Amino acid sequence: MKLPIFIADAFTATAFRGNPAAVCLLENILEEDNHQQIAREMNLSETAFIRKLQPTDNFIQKNTNSTLTFVTLSGELKARKAEDGIVLDFPLYPTFPQDFHEVGDLIKAAIGDTLVQDIRYSPDTRKLLVRLSDSYDRSFLETLKVNTEPLPRIDRTGRVKGLILTLKGEPGEQAAPYDFYSRYFAPWVGLPEDPVTGSAHTVLSSYWSQQLGKKEMRAFQCSRRGGELNISLRADGRVDMKGGVAIVLEGTLTA
Repeated sequence: MKLPIFIADAFTATAFRGNPAAVCLLENILEEDNHQQIAREMNLSETAFIRKLQPTDNFIQKNTNSTLTFVTLSGELKARKAEDGIVLDFPLYPTFPQDFHEVGDLIKAAIGDTLVQDIRYSPDTRKLLVRLSDSYDRSFLETLKVNTEPLPRIDRTGRVKGLILTLKGEPGEQAAPYDFYSRYFAPWVGLPEDPVTGSAHTVLSSYWSQQLGKKEMRAFQCSRRGGELNISLRADGRVDMKGGVAIVLEGTLTA
């Protein structure tokens, strides 16, 4: 069995940055074990399998529509091509104030005595958002050592499935003005740190829009790879996230 496969770095225009994902094109349905074997072989945080919904669908034929709709296990994902990247259409999830005493042990285990300015929780995504003090800058967040190993054991309620650390953008920043920064950790699902996370920004976009009073924002995820997102909140309660993409590998998988 020979399958076309690609590795694409998303939310960046530069190879070896952003969020790497393997994309495998399927002419026929594979067994679930095959999906898992291929994903383990790719050893990336995401491996996507795209198959035809109709026998007449054609991977080679050029798409004449500006928008593609993917039917995924998490629901429909719409993507459209822009002049300077790809725009993804996501839901927007609200956050609610979280009592520090309920999550204090988890936060302290992760970031020690780092100063915290705000704590929010997203029940829709089960993500805990921790805003660091405005006294810190981007370099602090980038170099902060986060201990993710004990977190699943500390949170025994099952409420938390992801930890977002975020920081307000720096006033007067000239080189690349960002409205906010973030890092994302999900050891609960076997992902110590994600390079760039669209789902985390469905929560971050809601939070920072309220904090900053803005509908249009630029964000940077401060992982080792780093990634940029242009965010636009829509009137229908959803959010558009635009980012670049770099194809770094194209080949054939023999399975």
